[in-house]
Amino acid sequence: MNSFFPSFRSVQVRNLQHVVKDAEVQMGELCCLLASYTRATAKLRDKADRLVAQLFDISNTENAEIQVGLKTLADDLAMVQDYRQAEIERLETKVVAPLKAYGAIIKSKKAEMKRFNTDLNRELKELQKLENIRLRNPADRQTISKAQVNARKASSNAKHSIRNMEESILGFQDQKLQDIKMIFMEFIRVEMLFHAKALEVYSHTYHNLEVMNTGTGTHHQEKRVACHLQIGDESLPQVEENSFSLLNERTLNTFAGHVDIALSRHSSFLSHYSSPLESPTGQSIRRHYH
Repeated sequence: MNSFFPSFRSVQVRNLQHVVKDAEVQMGELCCLLASYTRATAKLRDKADRLVAQLFDISNTENAEIQVGLKTLADDLAMVQDYRQAEIERLETKVVAPLKAYGAIIKSKKAEMKRFNTDLNRELKELQKLENIRLRNPADRQTISKAQVNARKASSNAKHSIRNMEESILGFQDQKLQDIKMIFMEFIRVEMLFHAKALEVYSHTYHNLEVMNTGTGTHHQEKRVACHLQIGDESLPQVEENSFSLLNERTLNTFAGHVDIALSRHSSFLSHYSSPLESPTGQSIRRHYH
């Protein structure tokens, strides 16, 4: 019987240790996942901030009506990111922080388990000592009686420690479940609050986009294109006129050069006649052309 109870208590201790170990793994995994969720939400906020800045840049290239519509869209998205920032802060304080606190709680429970194991080991040691005395000196009643007193005392302490340990670990287990419940209630509350606010803003944003007249933007672009084309057309005749003037000047100069060469070649031939308009045969040059 004496050896049975220590073995039974060892099984109890191992079961309680498994409860603490499982809690450590579970709460640690929840903490990692929800912390990652919070970081991902923060990254989404950063991407949305860049989107807002890009919308403002695009709006500056459009006409007044489209500009107002795009800036209103950007303002609404920025407002949603303010709500998202509040969501991130609440997740950190209401969800992630309580899960992180379980690191210290589990460390404390492990220290308690270590103290309980000390009492259990002392019981085993006293029982083993009593058994050895009985085997070596079965007639030594005084020593055996003293060893029995020490063993009963150690067993009583171990029993008391096991009971306290069970109460502590079972209380820890109940508290853990309550905390998980409250943590996820806070998580859902934070998410509902954010999405309710976001839905309110997005509904307003959707209505504004629905009534925005994009035709004015097209007309604005057409006017800009027409303005650029007009500027190009106004500069084109001047270039062509300059080109034709330069071409005519070059042509006339070339033609004049040819005429000068021709006249120089015939000047000696014409100088043999008294009248420059008389041909060698006595016919008028002007009549010949007429």
